Amino acid sequence: MSLQKEIKIDRIEVVENGTVQVRQATIITEDGVQLSRTFHRWCIAPGEDYSTQEQQVQDICKVSHTPEVISAYNAQQEKNQLG
Repeated sequence: MSLQKEIKIDRIEVVENGTVQVRQATIITEDGVQLSRTFHRWCIAPGEDYSTQEQQVQDICKVSHTPEVISAYNAQQEKNQLG
């Protein structure tokens, strides 16, 4: 009987406003049979620091968080705060 725990990023999505959504799966298996799978999710908004993220997430943020996207995101946030 061998239990294994695997943690991996299994989904990365970029939504319309440029926010990158990341899903990390924690998979527990016993002798190759999956016993459980849980998820942890987080978002990286345009302009946020993503330097501590895994390389695949950094690569997607680098491509999607252009200066134009960051500017538009910040403008929308300011507009939302003003009401």
